[in-house]
Amino acid sequence: MGRMENISEIKDSFELRTDLAVEEKESFPGDGGEVSGVSLKEWIQKKGRIKLTEVVIMDEKGALAMGKPVGTYLTLEASRLAEKDENYHREVSEELAKQLKLLIQEQELKKPKILVVGLGNRLATPDSLGPRVVDNLSMTRHLGKEYGEDFMREKGLLSVSGIVPGVMGQTGMESAEIVKGVVEETRPDLVIVVDALAARSVRRLGTTIQLTDTGIQPGSGVGNHRNAITEESVGVPVIAIGVPTVVDAATIVNDAMENLMKEMEHSETLKGVGVVLQGYHAAEKYELVRQLISPHLNGMFVTPKDVDETVKRISFTISEGLNLLFSAKESNGDSLAKQGEEQDSVKAKGKETKGQAHNPKKAGI
Repeated sequence: MGRMENISEIKDSFELRTDLAVEEKESFPGDGGEVSGVSLKEWIQKKGRIKLTEVVIMDEKGALAMGKPVGTYLTLEASRLAEKDENYHREVSEELAKQLKLLIQEQELKKPKILVVGLGNRLATPDSLGPRVVDNLSMTRHLGKEYGEDFMREKGLLSVSGIVPGVMGQTGMESAEIVKGVVEETRPDLVIVVDALAARSVRRLGTTIQLTDTGIQPGSGVGNHRNAITEESVGVPVIAIGVPTVVDAATIVNDAMENLMKEMEHSETLKGVGVVLQGYHAAEKYELVRQLISPHLNGMFVTPKDVDETVKRISFTISEGLNLLFSAKESNGDSLAKQGEEQDSVKAKGKETKGQAHNPKKAGI
């Protein structure tokens, strides 16, 4: 009876360290089997070098099972994202712009005024993704204020502004508080938040980009829960872009232990030990690992040795995708500004045709 109570307590405290919805889905029995209120769709990009996975949490039942808010979570898995390949990074940037455009279209916003928020600590390399992305963006809001809306329309520019709110230890304020204040003052139609995430699997570090229309709760993946930045908290739709750069040390040891137990089952001398360990609940095994590595590794998060170069490259890739999205000069059709121009042009042509129909001279009557 005592053991069952302990198991229950461990289950309650057991928390999978990941910000990725696709990993939450995979954690269910049967490699992410059917979950009520959650739909899963997978496909490969046309060139076959980027895998996309869309997890849609449709109702509160699905949200409870996944531990995440209702909404769409799209994952781009690009295995060569951490490598030096400009053509591949350009391909990822274009796909990112395309998928972001689709997410924004669901908000029914035409030529929105956009605020980009770079979350994270600029001084901590694995956490500096957000600030680096904002550094590489082309800001245009000040041009609209200085030269007027006609200038912005003529140049095909969206109103884009950016902010790097830092972290509470630097400012004494929650990032959500700063963002809310900026939103109230500048009145954007949409907030795009960029942040570094925590992953469950080492293979996803620096190779995965997650997009979601539910906003973000900074620090949740590393157990440092801060106030959420969502439509409910700031008053406008929030789209979050995240890339995992760290993984919990206990998770790595846990995975190694799982592989060891599988190998033990095939060994005649160690088979009995392997069977006993396999009988433990996942939460119990995780807790055992935490006790084994405590106090030296407990609470430690691991990042790749070349994380500085990885974060630098990925920040350029994301900022390039955002610049493509905001620019009207791109021919790939993934630009919000270009879409807005085309809609304005169609309306203008419609009005002109109407006017011609009522003008006898122009209509040839």
